[in-house]
Amino acid sequence: QVQLVESGGGLVQPGGSLRLSCAASGRIFNTYTMAWYRQAPGKQREFVALILSSGSRNYANSVKGRFTISRDNAKSTLYLQMNSLKPEDTAVYYCKVTEIGVWGQGTQVTVSS
Repeated sequence: QVQLVESGGGLVQPGGSLRLSCAASGRIFNTYTMAWYRQAPGKQREFVALILSSGSRNYANSVKGRFTISRDNAKSTLYLQMNSLKPEDTAVYYCKVTEIGVWGQGTQVTVSS
């Protein structure tokens, strides 16, 4: 069973940057499509970005040009580099193995001055 552990969240000022990490257990990480989602207070969980095993990427319009998803298959780790952060990016960020529906526990990102 794959398990995911996110880290890297925190408090950052508007315009700042953070890099989230998602460490996966299991030896077949490189075969999966991995994704980031987020959930703001009182809102539904929403898609942020995904990366195929081939390395192809897709982003939500709200983060395109500011966020970059990447993966290190040797380390079984997924990343989300977040630049030019806005208060509306405040949410709990979750990583997900899309094929099997496994979620991490989430990491809080707060963008505030």
